[in-house]
Amino acid sequence: MASSSLHAIELRHLRYFIAAAEHGSFRKAGAAIGVQQSALSRRIRDLEYHLGATLFLRHSGGVSLTFAGQRFLRRARQVVRNVGDGMQDIASIGRSEHGRVRIGIYSSIASGFLAELLHRYADRHPKVQIDLIDDNPGEHIAAIRRLRLDTAFMTGERDWPDCTTLPLWSERVFAVLPNDHSLAQRDEVQWDQLADEEFIVNESAPGQEVHDYLVQRLAAFGHHPQIRVQRVGRENLLPLVALSRGLTVVSEAMTAAQFPDIVYRPIFGEILPFSAVWSPKNDNPALSKLLDLARSLATARQTELVTQSVSWMKPRAGPSQSPDPLQ
Repeated sequence: MASSSLHAIELRHLRYFIAAAEHGSFRKAGAAIGVQQSALSRRIRDLEYHLGATLFLRHSGGVSLTFAGQRFLRRARQVVRNVGDGMQDIASIGRSEHGRVRIGIYSSIASGFLAELLHRYADRHPKVQIDLIDDNPGEHIAAIRRLRLDTAFMTGERDWPDCTTLPLWSERVFAVLPNDHSLAQRDEVQWDQLADEEFIVNESAPGQEVHDYLVQRLAAFGHHPQIRVQRVGRENLLPLVALSRGLTVVSEAMTAAQFPDIVYRPIFGEILPFSAVWSPKNDNPALSKLLDLARSLATARQTELVTQSVSWMKPRAGPSQSPDPLQ
């Protein structure tokens, strides 16, 4: 049989054939699947022609399978089942019920916006695999452009070529101090109070970004800051602060992580914006759902902040403003 004949076989041919085999009648099969008997009969004749074999014996009481038809029925059911399973898998990926999303991070996921976003996303899409990758911004952007990373949540609102940027949230910046440091008793600290301090950063991400950030902020005080690189991960850097090996800075989300003998103090006026960055060529449905949720969460948080601000500004009634019950 020529391959062109096999290529002419459509999925509906197999479904009509299976229905006729199960009902033992073209008329009953057509009624069951909503197809006219004549149309079903023609399609089965087409199928027999393309296969080069008779599948049914026709008789007055209906139809019965030939030996070839019996052999073909098992294969036809397997093909239809596999196609159906494949369509369900693709549809579930399209609905983000399954799939994978690869996320580059800079901020801690101990608390804050990113922690809440990931928690909500995991609740709504429990079958989507979430991969988190710590790396430098340059590596994140390169991976996004090559579609090896779906998105990265990074500091700043910079426009990256060939990428889309969406500002989402901001975090305060905190100095990490030993609890016996002279500044530990203050509610907040200022950069000029930190200018003569020695700082430590970790070698891996986001160590280089923290290093550059400190240099930029402290250069205005006339000398290059003392910054030493420690070959430890982020989780071991803060215990070194407790050992008086130097100070460091973290974003607000990291302050949920508690370590003995250190304190977090906000740096006056220092706010760090965070944005999502992704490639417009990325058509991963799981990414689309994540970004939709991020937008929704950012809008809800902004609305909450505005509401709190308006509530705080409203004048509160004092005793003299209370209505006199005797009037």
